[in-house]
Amino acid sequence: MGFHNMSTAMKQRVRTRGEPPLVVGAVDHRNLISLALAMEKATPDVSEALLAELDRARVVPQDKVPPKTVRMGSSVVFRTNGAGERRVTLVLPGEADIDAGRISVMTPIGAALIGLSTGQSIQWRARDGREQELTIVEVDPSGEIS
Repeated sequence: MGFHNMSTAMKQRVRTRGEPPLVVGAVDHRNLISLALAMEKATPDVSEALLAELDRARVVPQDKVPPKTVRMGSSVVFRTNGAGERRVTLVLPGEADIDAGRISVMTPIGAALIGLSTGQSIQWRARDGREQELTIVEVDPSGEIS
């Protein structure tokens, strides 16, 4: 299902699930839409999820994205289902390296992270189908959380 062909029912479902508001910079927004559309055949579920998140995001000039908001290149500390914390950097697919803590925005968790801010939580579906709750603990847009 393409971004421009997303059904009204899908858009309605996305907007009524009680998800937190998202903020995405205009440059990231444009680039991520292009990426999701290009990856649609290879990863349709993740492409659709990312496009849905981008569709509901408030788009602002790139330099106006609040500092504690997850954007491309951000380092993020988060908890899943209230468990221990995990630290990752959100990257493009070609830069991903799970061992180095760099996760692709074209993964279910990567698509869930984009646009969230410190303290926000979101429900997302892992690749194994389990519902997860992810809570943002800390964000560093420079990718420098130690």
